[in-house]
Amino acid sequence: MKLQIADLEFEPMYPHEVIQKRIAELAQDINNDFEGRQPIFVGILNGSFMFASDLLKEIVVPCEVTFTKLASYFGGLSSTRTIRDDFDLHVNITGKDVILLEDIIDSGNTIKYLIEKLMVRNPASITVCTLLYKPDSVEHSIEELKYVAFQIPNKFVVGYGLDYKELGRNLRGIYQKV
Repeated sequence: MKLQIADLEFEPMYPHEVIQKRIAELAQDINNDFEGRQPIFVGILNGSFMFASDLLKEIVVPCEVTFTKLASYFGGLSSTRTIRDDFDLHVNITGKDVILLEDIIDSGNTIKYLIEKLMVRNPASITVCTLLYKPDSVEHSIEELKYVAFQIPNKFVVGYGLDYKELGRNLRGIYQKV
């Protein structure tokens, strides 16, 4: 089933059920790896809100949750390479394990920027968990990237929190541009 969003056409990539199954697997890995610890999950808005919500429902280790807001797409089909930092963390992360929750790692510029920004606050560790990862698009090595739900080709995607011109975030599945 094809779908029209603004001026572009999209087709299904991952249905909701597949996404939920994979998120449960990621959560189990995180629960095992952080057993006996109390991480702080940092959702990166706007795109990660659905992923963060569903992942955190499966987390059983004691944890804190907060959000930051960064942007680099601004309604287009590719990163502008300019990062807008709209909303900073308002929690102390010194000496704590931080898990960054990202919707998609494309060029890697945004996550690299955030990791560098947070490292000066002396966390015990920073780990990255992303819903989607485009290895063919990444411009920076991201050593902190440990949890990846899906590796995808270099295609533009929407749904499940990801948008095109601020539309499509509410879709339960993930769709790729035709």
